[in-house]
Amino acid sequence: MLKSLKIENFRCFPLFEMQNLGRLNLIVGTNNSGKTSILEAVQLLLNNPLIFDFHILGEIIARRSEYVQDDKYQDQNLIIRHLFHDHQIGIGSQLLITGKDIIDKQTEVIISIQKKQHSNTPTLCIKYTDKYLEKGFELSPDGSLSFKSLQDSRLNFTDASSNIQFLNSSSLNTKEAIKLFDELVLTPEEDLVTQSLQIIEPRIKRIAIVSSGKYRYEGSHSGFILQFFDDNQRIPIGSMGDGIWRILGLALAIVNAKDGVLLVDEIDTGLHFTAMSDMWKMLWETAKRLNVQIFATTHSKDCWTSLADIANQEHPSEDGITIHRIEKGKTKSIVFTERQIAIAAEHHIEVR
Repeated sequence: MLKSLKIENFRCFPLFEMQNLGRLNLIVGTNNSGKTSILEAVQLLLNNPLIFDFHILGEIIARRSEYVQDDKYQDQNLIIRHLFHDHQIGIGSQLLITGKDIIDKQTEVIISIQKKQHSNTPTLCIKYTDKYLEKGFELSPDGSLSFKSLQDSRLNFTDASSNIQFLNSSSLNTKEAIKLFDELVLTPEEDLVTQSLQIIEPRIKRIAIVSSGKYRYEGSHSGFILQFFDDNQRIPIGSMGDGIWRILGLALAIVNAKDGVLLVDEIDTGLHFTAMSDMWKMLWETAKRLNVQIFATTHSKDCWTSLADIANQEHPSEDGITIHRIEKGKTKSIVFTERQIAIAAEHHIEVR
């Protein structure tokens, strides 16, 4: 579990540090203060030590539409300079992400621009120093990189799957949700998904995947049907609104992040404030049980004050709950502990 994070020359941060990280960390701050960039930094840093997904870098760039479509080769040309502070790169440019865990072990990823040996061709070099892995990718003359080249550079050392789950503000797509649900069918965690959906709609009895037949509905929120306790009809999940889909995504993601990390951007998306306390309770209890560390962002007052309900019930602990406020131009986050979160909520003190 990460206890500290340091970022250098990445995105909007020339230099930035976070200390006293807990098991559940809510990141707040104004627009364009770097909240999502922190999630990206953690995702890069904690790349599964058994499965090196270099294409995670490509996914991070693609999520922000920082690419040019190459229709000729059915590829995306990733514009690398946007990863670096002030969107500037040259030979020798380097960004660094460093973290320390609870036993003070350091993990580090270095991404740099170097000359290719025996030529002047710029190369993107990715190096995980604690894992002794290094990989170079030749850049095009305009400084871009083929997404396919990153996708083809996945190094598998076991049959394990990634235990880093990233949930953006639009949640999972149907394909991603079905894949994660398949991982927990007929396990005890399948019940957790149903119980989580009951936060929004207590009548839900069962959820199932439908891949074919007349009950296979199409659309961005599809692939699943629901059954109520008091009704034998099959209800498409799309009929239930965005809140149900968001809770489904959160439940699936945290279960599949066992012994790893859950990263959630704008965690309150689609959720009414009355559901947030139960959402936090589900995530907190599951995170402790499955050994998951959570990093989430929000702009919502209801979101952080509902977290205070959970913080107020917990005794301060080393793996507790924190809020980190990010301020533009500041090199360190402002940390609120469990006790401070509860006091701020009680006295209506703004932490965002």
